[in-house]
Amino acid sequence: LGHDTHIASKNATCIVLPTNQPINPARNRRELIQKTNEEQPMHALYSYALITDAEEGLILTNIETLSDGEPRNNFLTRALTWNDKGILTGARHITLAGTTAYIAATAGIVVLDLDQPLKPRLLAVIPLKDVRATAVQFRYLFATTADGLRVIDVTHADQPRIVDNARISLQDAQRVYVARTYAYVAAGSQGLAIIDVERPEQPRLYQFYTADGALNDTRDVIVATTNASLYAYVADGRNGLKVLQLTSPDSQPRFYGFSPDPKPELIASYATRQPALALSKGLDRDRGVDETGHQMAVFGRIGSRPFNLQEMQRLYLDDHGKPWYVTDQP
Repeated sequence: LGHDTHIASKNATCIVLPTNQPINPARNRRELIQKTNEEQPMHALYSYALITDAEEGLILTNIETLSDGEPRNNFLTRALTWNDKGILTGARHITLAGTTAYIAATAGIVVLDLDQPLKPRLLAVIPLKDVRATAVQFRYLFATTADGLRVIDVTHADQPRIVDNARISLQDAQRVYVARTYAYVAAGSQGLAIIDVERPEQPRLYQFYTADGALNDTRDVIVATTNASLYAYVADGRNGLKVLQLTSPDSQPRFYGFSPDPKPELIASYATRQPALALSKGLDRDRGVDETGHQMAVFGRIGSRPFNLQEMQRLYLDDHGKPWYVTDQP
């Protein structure tokens, strides 16, 4: 009856959207909108959902039909299937940072440039074994592997640098979520591993949290804020969904700070019919630009736009492409 969003594939493992904000890329391409609001057109990548498949590699499907106001044409089809020379064999997880994709596969972390979404370009392969998942924040990529948490400098996506001494050993690290100065790792039988990454190249374990043994099969974690309190939503495998309150006025007097120390407390559980393995991310509110400088939101005033990539980089890179640093001495 006008709706079929199923795409058959051999072994689909992960799906991601360029943004989880409600958007309509086609609207922002209209000449009248651009002329009136002086807005930038949205990048072509925002028209697609991206899917990893362990056998087929990367699959793209155009999802603009879901936002065009016509309810009778919501049929999704493949726009691209890409696995050049088998580089994405074993693909199990994908993280997007603007038009740069980090895909965990058998070869390691495969870095793709999707500036032309239907013509992916291989930028690099980060040689890590048994990568489970990744998360990116500013200049660093955080990856979980069979050995635990690893940190990669991706200031220049085509020249990633594994930070050799930046690692946290974990017995069974699964997915990872980074929120400001803490990385949260679903660590299987070890529960939730909370890692201080204020200094990304010198991470340190803040604590393991198991809620007195109630969390013992953690597979995924998503962190989100409701009002002024921070919560972690945990897919705890055979135990179902768990909700942890990370900050509250009672447990953390400094809960209004930029990145207060988390004080986790199990506040809710929900038994699922099958093992809880993964979670979807909450809404990224008020985000106007992605990591590669492409506008993703319409601002409320004429002529406003976020910095593009070159303008952003001038704020933190010198003329040689190296990060600016300051010292404690004037």
